Amino acid sequence: MRKILSILMVVGMIVFTACATDNKKESAETKNESAVLVAYFSAQGHTKALAEKVAAVTGGELFEIVPVQPYTEEDLDGWNESARGTRESKDRSTRPEVKNRVDNFEKYDTVYLGFPIWWYTAPTIINTFLETYNTEGKVIIPFATSGGSEIGETEKDLRVSAPKATFRPGKVLNNATEQQVKEWVNEN
Repeated sequence: MRKILSILMVVGMIVFTACATDNKKESAETKNESAVLVAYFSAQGHTKALAEKVAAVTGGELFEIVPVQPYTEEDLDGWNESARGTRESKDRSTRPEVKNRVDNFEKYDTVYLGFPIWWYTAPTIINTFLETYNTEGKVIIPFATSGGSEIGETEKDLRVSAPKATFRPGKVLNNATEQQVKEWVNEN
């Protein structure tokens, strides 16, 4: 009888250990599923480089916001009042079309949102992007590159397109190292 009881206890411990290992494995797999999206628009490549660092640090999924009509160098001439980028920045109602979509946007809890600063704010294509999805309950953390200005009115201008999202303070991160990005991410 003692032998049978001992064998049953050993078998029970093996089964318990196997189940615990499976649960740990499942838990680790769940943690690896990204709830972070790093979406960015980059007209000249600066924001793309920064977004790649943010994705590396957060483990987030990288998504490039691609305009239907690409921006040319002439479009980006901030000194030219008739340049497309200048006109769009000064008329906040413009909504340039986005060529691509995020699959399963609803699965992301946090969206790091990157863009260049144009006239002290985000380009209006970022508003188009936000208005494409249901952002209710999402945490949106803007990050930007800039030729000289700060983040300015960005949060106010983006909140119009995602009124039910929670915005965290945005930051211009020109030429940031991966360590600087990591420190900024940890602040948020």
